[in-house]
Amino acid sequence: MVRLVLIACVGALLRACPLSAACPAGCECSEAAQTVKCVSKELQSIPLGIPGYARSLFITGNRISRIGPGSFRGLENVTNLSLSNNRITEVQSQAFSSLRGLRSLDLSGNQLFVIHPEALVVSAGSLRELNLSRALYNRSCIGDLAVALRWGALGSLQTLDLSGNRLVLLPSGIFGHVPNLRRLVLANNSLVVVHNGSFSGLERLELLDLTHNSLKTLGEDALGEFELLSGALLLLGENPYACTCGVEDFAAWLNSSRARVTDAERLVCSSPAALRGTPILGLGGQILGCHDGPVGEGARLALQTSYAFLGVVLGFVGVIFLFVLYLNRRGIKKWIVDTRDACHDVLEGYHYRYEIDSDPRLGHISTSGDL
Repeated sequence: MVRLVLIACVGALLRACPLSAACPAGCECSEAAQTVKCVSKELQSIPLGIPGYARSLFITGNRISRIGPGSFRGLENVTNLSLSNNRITEVQSQAFSSLRGLRSLDLSGNQLFVIHPEALVVSAGSLRELNLSRALYNRSCIGDLAVALRWGALGSLQTLDLSGNRLVLLPSGIFGHVPNLRRLVLANNSLVVVHNGSFSGLERLELLDLTHNSLKTLGEDALGEFELLSGALLLLGENPYACTCGVEDFAAWLNSSRARVTDAERLVCSSPAALRGTPILGLGGQILGCHDGPVGEGARLALQTSYAFLGVVLGFVGVIFLFVLYLNRRGIKKWIVDTRDACHDVLEGYHYRYEIDSDPRLGHISTSGDL
């Protein structure tokens, strides 16, 4: 009877104070904070036995090369997942599909070379933030990423960070399947141009960051894209703008849209040298030398006419000179022959005199001749 009472008491105590879930080796677990951290432990795969209470999961600074569909099974409560700086090269389809409550995914600082079409699928479509800063192995991976964004069912995504990926061009319509995107970061890339359709489908965008790229000018297509993003603030600074006549439209647009371009006053010319450091807001056709006005245009036209007339006159004189040479070709030939013979006679005389002076036996001839 006593034994039964003791067993019942122990069972009650165990139900009232359940044992804490085990923490995987190399990780730090906090049930109170609902957080698990596996940081810089040289892990080569996602550890097994991660407690189900985890809402924030940080697995960073390891040597995990691949993320597969079973990597996060049983972790439905995770809302914030950081996998930064793990040297991940491949993300397979449905890799995150078991994370039904996932809202923030950080894959920054990896080396993604293979991104499967359904790599970014989250079953409940709950993903709000996606950080792919410095995550792509090379610029050609942007094609795989475009497909993954299309098939990822990311209708709830609001923030996308693609900074630091050395991107040169954006595929047309790449963001067309993330219509609720609010913040797009493309800073620290190598973008050289913004084509028509680069930002199509982003009518709800609130911030576009294009700082620290390789944009030398923003042409008609780019300005048209910016106009479609009517509610978005733009960051366009730290680009090597070339202030030639081609920048006129951009300068005019910038002056009329400075309220939307938050760093408009910091946009300056990088070339030519004479305009380096000049604010683009103050540029105009007169400063660039693209428009000389009526007087200057007339002077330039007159100068062009003068050059043309001079060319005609010189050409006419040249024709006459050649014609004269042709008519007098026999006399010119005789003059050339006579000059040649005269030079030959003079040279023979010098040669004969040199032989006499240099031979002692012939010295008396020279002396007798002098006498």
